[in-house]
Amino acid sequence: MSVVILGVFVADTAFHADRMPIMGETVLGRDFVLGPGGKGSNQAVAAARAGADAHFLTRLGTDDFARLARQTWGDAGVTPHVIDTPESYTGAAFIFLEHGTGQNAIIVSPGAAGLITPADIDAKAGLIGGADVFVTQLEQPLDAALRGLEVARAGGARTILNPAPASELPDEMLALCDYITPNETEAETLTGIKVDSTDAALQAAKAFRAKGVGAAIITLGESGALYHDGDTTLHVPAMSVGKVVDTTGAGDAFNGGFATALSEGMAPEEAVRFGNATAGLSVTRPGAASAMPTRAEIESLLRG
Repeated sequence: MSVVILGVFVADTAFHADRMPIMGETVLGRDFVLGPGGKGSNQAVAAARAGADAHFLTRLGTDDFARLARQTWGDAGVTPHVIDTPESYTGAAFIFLEHGTGQNAIIVSPGAAGLITPADIDAKAGLIGGADVFVTQLEQPLDAALRGLEVARAGGARTILNPAPASELPDEMLALCDYITPNETEAETLTGIKVDSTDAALQAAKAFRAKGVGAAIITLGESGALYHDGDTTLHVPAMSVGKVVDTTGAGDAFNGGFATALSEGMAPEEAVRFGNATAGLSVTRPGAASAMPTRAEIESLLRG
């Protein structure tokens, strides 16, 4: 049941306001929260709280935000594998949250995690290849993510690429992915197909398959997720459990839950439902890492 995640920790600085200011303008905010974030870190927290033996690989500075990272992982039960990098800083993110909708816009500065190298991955080859599931994203350098997928595939771990933030990817990297989990915007960026319906999501999933991906899961926000592996196509509706408060970590919650379910031997279709439940619960509370639900909460929602 081990899930190894390569990625970035950042301290999230979340500003709540009625709207985003235009250039040169100042607007008054409604609230401010400082907390743990970063896609990889959030996914590790989500996986650990969902019941996985979660391991997280990254670099940190030697500063107050690094202490926040370690406290976050300790509270969630994540096992960290950190290279301390005093010549840089622990990553940080600016998050704008629109009051009333919970929609967000984000700027990420990865700091020390932007210095992760393929050699760092090779140093943890046994951990990565020996995992049940390996997960990475694109906030750290692309060559490190690629090497992580190569090492995981060589060791027999199932591989998940969450291609966020979206950027052009070589086909050889996509061919290393057992699963790819873009949202609508990321899928459009990577395939050129505008994902504005489940039918369009299926076409994007087929485009990923044509590039060598084992299965594509296009996450569709309030419309759930579309799963396609060449043989099976399944639209799994979102699981609504209350008022949407903050969508910041929804995709990370899905990926952490999905990876956990796969590591436990659930069928991919069942794992997508588990991921949807994890995401559905996460958006009903503020924060990203702090919003990740427990295994008991997920199971209670799935039981209906």
